[in-house]
Amino acid sequence: MPRYFFNVQNVAPHADDEGEELPDDEAAWREATKYAGALLNDIDGKFRPGQEWRLEVKDKAGRLVHTIRISSKPDTAWQSGEE
Repeated sequence: MPRYFFNVQNVAPHADDEGEELPDDEAAWREATKYAGALLNDIDGKFRPGQEWRLEVKDKAGRLVHTIRISSKPDTAWQSGEE
C-alpha cells in the first residue's frame, strides 16, 4: 500500500516524517480534507489577513499529489466602511 505524507506550510511549517499508508491518491485526498479541516479548526483566530496556509500531500517519492491552499488578503473596502 502506498505511503502519503501530509506537510503543513504556514507560519510554523510542519513536515510529516511518518506518513500514512492509504490505498490510493483518492483515499489520500479524503484524508487530506479531513486533516485540513481539523487543523483549520485549531487555528482559532490565529490566521491573519495576508497569510497563506497550505497542506501538501506527497507520495513516498516526494511527488506532489494534492494541495489544499487557503489564503487571505485584507479587504480595504471593508476596512474603510465602503461597500
